[in-house]
Amino acid sequence: MSWQKSLSSTIGRKIMMSLSGILLILFLAGHVSGNMTLLLGKADAFNAYAHFMSTNPAVQVIANVFKLFFVGHIFYAILLTRQNKKARGGEAYKVSNKDGSSVSKYMGVLGSVIGVFLVIHLSQYWAVMHEYAGTIGTTTVDGVQMKDLYSVVATSYQNPMIVGGYVVSMIILAYHLWHGFASAFQTLGINNKRYTPVISFVGKAYSIIVPLLFAAIPVAMFING
Repeated sequence: MSWQKSLSSTIGRKIMMSLSGILLILFLAGHVSGNMTLLLGKADAFNAYAHFMSTNPAVQVIANVFKLFFVGHIFYAILLTRQNKKARGGEAYKVSNKDGSSVSKYMGVLGSVIGVFLVIHLSQYWAVMHEYAGTIGTTTVDGVQMKDLYSVVATSYQNPMIVGGYVVSMIILAYHLWHGFASAFQTLGINNKRYTPVISFVGKAYSIIVPLLFAAIPVAMFING
C-alpha cells in the first residue's frame, strides 16, 4: 500500500490527527510558558518575548510548521467525522477511551468552538502585532525598539466580555484536552498496563494546569487593572 493510500485510510487519518494533536499540545505548553510574563505583569519581558517570536527566522519556520499541523488536525477531524457519519447512518465520529466512554457528541462541537475562539484571538493580537488590523504603538526594551503588544493585551483584558469569553474558551479547551490527550496516544498504539496510567495522569494534569494558567492571565490583568 502506498503512503498516499495509507494516509487516506481510516487508520491513517486517525494517526495523522493524533500526531498533529500531540504537536499542538507541545505548542500550547510553549505558548503558555511565554505568556507567564503577562501573569507576572512584566511588560518589558512580554514585549521582548513577542518581539523575538515574531522576528526570529527559526521561530517563524517552526511557527509555520505548527500552523500546518493545526490545519491538518482540523482537516482530518472533519474527514473522520463525515466518514463515520456515513458509516453509522448519521452518528458522529466516536472518540472512545479504553473504558468505552464516548465523547463524540462533544469533541467536534467543542473543537469548532475552539477554532472560532482562535480566529478571534488571532484577530485581536496576532493581526495587530503584524499590523494587519490597524497600527500598534512601540516601546524600547534594553535599547531595542519593538512593538508594544503588552499594552494591546492589557487594554483588551479590561473588557469583561473578552475576559469572560476567554475563560469559557479555556474551560472548553480543558475538556477537549482531557478526552483527546490519552486518546491520541492510544491511537498510536501506546496503550498498555505500564504506560497507560502514566499517560492518563499526565494528560489529566496537563488538561487542568495549562488551560487554568491561560485563563488566569486575563482574570489577573482584569482584577489588577
